[in-house]
Amino acid sequence: MDIATIIGILVAFGLVASAIGSGMSSFIDPPSMLIVIGGTVGVLLVGYPLPKCISVIGIVMKTFMYKVDKGSDVIAKLVELAQTVRKDGILALESEVGNIKNEFMAKGLQMAIDGQEPNAIEEILYMEMEKVADRHSLGADMFTAIGTYAPSMGMIGTLVGLVLMLQNMSDPSSIGPSMSIALLTTFYGALMANILFLPMSGKLKTRSKEELLIREIILAGIQSLVAGENPRVMEQKLLGYLPPKERKSAFD
Repeated sequence: MDIATIIGILVAFGLVASAIGSGMSSFIDPPSMLIVIGGTVGVLLVGYPLPKCISVIGIVMKTFMYKVDKGSDVIAKLVELAQTVRKDGILALESEVGNIKNEFMAKGLQMAIDGQEPNAIEEILYMEMEKVADRHSLGADMFTAIGTYAPSMGMIGTLVGLVLMLQNMSDPSSIGPSMSIALLTTFYGALMANILFLPMSGKLKTRSKEELLIREIILAGIQSLVAGENPRVMEQKLLGYLPPKERKSAFD
């Protein structure tokens, strides 16, 4: 679980709530919520196919639950496999594939064991990486879109409230509710966009870069395995993908 996402949301909403104080009930307005939330969902359905809109729920869960493998752990595993290959040959990895949880690594190793040409392995794995990047990009773009739609619907709600207020200036009792819709819709839209959806889009983009980096490391490691490189040489090559503070050699 990503604690940073949860803490960030709680802190942001907590600070807003503390600023509101005891007047919280004044900031709860069902018509304003309906305009912003319902309108945002409706516009999202216009902009994206229904299956993609439904997938937003799963994408939200990824911002809270998804975990990327640590680069140092992946490199350590690849070095261990390289030592096995150097000692017993590439076919000795057959018994190891079933124990590898990373599907991308397991797929690449299986192709190497099956005797696929290095160029074919590289082409297939690169294509998979490109498709993963496209899917991640779509998810982040959807959250960016929602973060854009919500304030826009808030502005529409504000205009609705102002029109209602101006139409009923002769009735003082109607000015308050109309003004409430006018202001709270903008408030809800800004809150949704800047505390939830735009930051989530940024988190998804960061996660995508982290996962693709791990896949690049795995691809480079499998290429080294197929080429029969010395495990020490392979490790030094792969450690170059990581920041200096994260570089740990299995041979130290």
